Amino acid sequence: MGVERFSAGWAGMAAIAMVASPVPAAASYPDVVRQSLYVPVRDGTRLAVNIYRPARGEAAESARLPVIFVFTPYRARIRAADGKVVEAGLSDHLALRSLIRAGYVVAVADIRGKGASFGARRGFQDRTEAQDGYDLVQWLAAQPFATGKVGMVGCSYLGGTVFHTASTTPPALKAVFIGASDIDKYSFVRRGGITAQFNTRPDEPLSEDLASLPVDADSDGSLLRTAVAEHAANTPMAALWYSMPYRDSVSPLTGNAFWDEAAVYKYIPAIRRAGIATYVWGNWRDEPTAHTLFTAASLGSRALLGPGDHCMPPKGFDFTGELVRYFDHHLKGADNGFAAQPRVTAWVDEGDGKGRWIRSNRLPGTASRALSWYPAGGRSGTARSANDGLLAARPGKAGADSFRIDYNLPPADYFAFWARPMDAHGLSYTGPALGKALHLSGFPVLHLSVSTDRTDAPVFAYLDQVDPRGEAEVIAFGRLLLSHRKTGKAPFNTLGTPWHSGRSADVSPVTPGRPVSLSLALTPISRVVQPGYRLRLTITGADPRQRNLKDLRQEPPPVITVHRGKGTRIDLPVERHSK
Repeated sequence: MGVERFSAGWAGMAAIAMVASPVPAAASYPDVVRQSLYVPVRDGTRLAVNIYRPARGEAAESARLPVIFVFTPYRARIRAADGKVVEAGLSDHLALRSLIRAGYVVAVADIRGKGASFGARRGFQDRTEAQDGYDLVQWLAAQPFATGKVGMVGCSYLGGTVFHTASTTPPALKAVFIGASDIDKYSFVRRGGITAQFNTRPDEPLSEDLASLPVDADSDGSLLRTAVAEHAANTPMAALWYSMPYRDSVSPLTGNAFWDEAAVYKYIPAIRRAGIATYVWGNWRDEPTAHTLFTAASLGSRALLGPGDHCMPPKGFDFTGELVRYFDHHLKGADNGFAAQPRVTAWVDEGDGKGRWIRSNRLPGTASRALSWYPAGGRSGTARSANDGLLAARPGKAGADSFRIDYNLPPADYFAFWARPMDAHGLSYTGPALGKALHLSGFPVLHLSVSTDRTDAPVFAYLDQVDPRGEAEVIAFGRLLLSHRKTGKAPFNTLGTPWHSGRSADVSPVTPGRPVSLSLALTPISRVVQPGYRLRLTITGADPRQRNLKDLRQEPPPVITVHRGKGTRIDLPVERHSK
């Protein structure tokens, strides 16, 4: 990481010239006292709860303290293959160990159907799980060690449990920190009508849950074995998503329109009315960050946008100190200056590991202007194949470029949170070497006039940054089925980006050979593309991150044609101070 600094915020907004102050070196509580037990929720299902109380030596703090609650499907306490005990509550990945030191009780519970908890998971973050979260928040708040105020923190699935629990507005829940979660399950998991890497992996075997440590009273592990046996009735996650191609599909596994049940955006007004403080977090090289921005805009919450990958605490930023100060302010009433801090903290990537932090009261991209670039005929100076063309500042003569979908793709990593360059597998259009730096902030939006020789076909789009040596990096990407091209008014704030309803009545096949127009937003960007670098747009019909790619393969592969002219362009979000 290069030198980090704070600078003036977007569109001239003032910035704070310091990162959050760290946890005091002389932490109040160096030790921890742990207990675990089963807590029944409203339908009688017993959930495994692990409680970590701040202590000095073997004596837990006797005064009442605020509680930080984590609700996980990934087993709160396990014995690893090497025999070591791993406890989520004692990790500092989400600042939990530091929060204990700072005078918080931390509670980590296994969701029903996972870990040491009883029950079966009916769906994936369904209302039952949300109500379980409500019940546990209220139970924790009523315990003799608690002040009655509870906060929640989580990332990825754990961020989802925070969001869904907040949607039930437990009276004791005062502040939440939501990382890498979605505001709308359908438009995330089946973005553009296409499932991809997220949420489609196979379910873990029951042996994984049997590695959980029993609660304290379960000395022989018999309760654990009984609980895990109930997990065999869990709804399979990937099968649930694959069974519902449309937003209003009824799942044969749950018997209802499950996308609607799992849609958190419906509860945004309730969360705001309840006065729950909200802070959302995403990193720029992570697909859920689009939804982090949508959530921040819809809730009016604080936001942290950092460098790095999925759920990785941002390097060069005092992540732990930020969380402690946030919860100190909302759960302890600390007058620590947090309330005066601008609501958005975001990293701007300047290349070669360098960058800067910006603080502002505006979300990235909200002050950007659209700079349109157009695919054009002719071969670029960095052409690798006959499918490589130019990306120009003005629309050229009308024309068309075709390719046959290439299914022979390099294998993706099992957790491929970010896309790789795909220019060898479709059409590519490369712009000129930049003469000046270009600051991109927000969502690139692709507009295409496109046709295919079938009644439907997927379109994948990638925006690459190509350095002077020819090394490429994907900086944004998106996907859309041609049949899902219809846009409408979103039920949440999409920051002006196109929203595809995905409802069965709005999905329509295309006529083979006839061009249709579509618009899709790529993942958001916050970076300065340096002089001498080029931007490249790539269009393909398949992506290796699709776990079910072999099932989607068509023979012969469809032919996709991009029709060049005014109707085909990419709008780049350029900071207004960039020329």
